[in-house]
Formats: sequence, structure tokens, C-alpha cells
Amino acid sequence: MEDKIKKEPQQGEETRPEQAQPEQEAPGVRSEQKPAEQAQDAAGDKKQKKQDKKERSALEKELDEAKAAQDAAEKALAAAKDTLMRTAAEYDNFRKRSAREKEGSFNNGVSFAVTQLLPVADALEMAAAAPTEDENFKKGVEMTLTKFSEAFTKLGIEEIEAAGKPFDPELHSAVMQEPASEESPSGTVTKVLQKGYRIGTQIIRHAMVAVAE
Repeated sequence: MEDKIKKEPQQGEETRPEQAQPEQEAPGVRSEQKPAEQAQDAAGDKKQKKQDKKERSALEKELDEAKAAQDAAEKALAAAKDTLMRTAAEYDNFRKRSAREKEGSFNNGVSFAVTQLLPVADALEMAAAAPTEDENFKKGVEMTLTKFSEAFTKLGIEEIEAAGKPFDPELHSAVMQEPASEESPSGTVTKVLQKGYRIGTQIIRHAMVAVAE
């Protein structure tokens, strides 16, 4: 009986309101917001995909441009390498040609000077070969010929080999023929009538020879 009687608040005590219960959403409200959120998420996904596609397209374009730039650089490098090789080959040819021309000019000058001196050398050789009783005179002529030979050697002048060699029209000039023998078969130079000289491959004077028939 006493439990059923509500206890009146005594003086000085405050009446405590009942604890408020959390409000619960109405079932209908949540179901109405869910489709809207889904639509918003779908729109966001679509926008993100579009952005990703745009970025991918931009990256592909940059990649294509980079590949094109690389191809152009490789072609330019190959062209530069080809030009460099051609230039090096042309320079090498020019250097060799210049060296040949320089050597040829020098040889031409030496050849001209030696040509003027050869008659003197021929006269000295004839004097040295002539019989004489004056040994001092013969010795002086031979010493002069030795000086000529030394000077020719310093200038690169070589005497053309002829005696006992096969006749070579590039080196020898045949002015007479002699009967062939076991020692001098046909086509062999039997006698040197006048010495020939050359500088390198350039002939200054052909050797004047007699050839076996």
C-alpha cells in the first residue's frame, strides 16, 4: 500500500525531471535520404572517373610527346655522327692529298735541280773511267763523284738498278741490242750506257741500256 503511494517531494528538494530519451529517427526519413546519398556518391564516382580519364589522357599525350622527342634526338644524333664521320674521312683524305702534293712539289723541285747536275756527274764518271797516269787527278775526280753520291742520298735520289736486271720500260730506255748468252738471256740488260735516277716513285731520268736480243 505504501509503495503505491507516490512520495511527495519534501520542502527544499527539487523535482528531478525524467531523463530525456534520445530521439529516434522516423523510419521513413532514413529511407528517403539513402537514395539521395547514393546519387551523390554515384555523381562523385563519375566525376572522379572522368578526372582520372582526363589525367590518363594527359599522361599518354606527354608520353607520346616524350617518345617523339626521343626519336627526334636519336635521329639528330645519328645525323651528327654521320656528318662527323664524313668530315673526319674528308679531312683524312685532304691530309693525305696535301701530303702527296707537298711531297710531289718537293720531289719536282729536287728532280729539276738534279736534272741540271746530272750532266756534270756524267762528265765526272767519264773522267774517272778514262785511263790516266795522273793518280792524283783520278783520285780527285773519284772524291768529287763520292760527294755527288752522298748529296743525292741526302736528297732521296736513288740510282736505278739496271745491269743484269730484266728490261723494264718503266725504268730503262733501250738504245741498242746485243746477242743473248747464258749469262745474259733474252730481255736482260747487258750494259748500262748512262745511269738512271729516281726519287721515290718519280723517275728523274731513265737508265740508258743495252738489252740482250
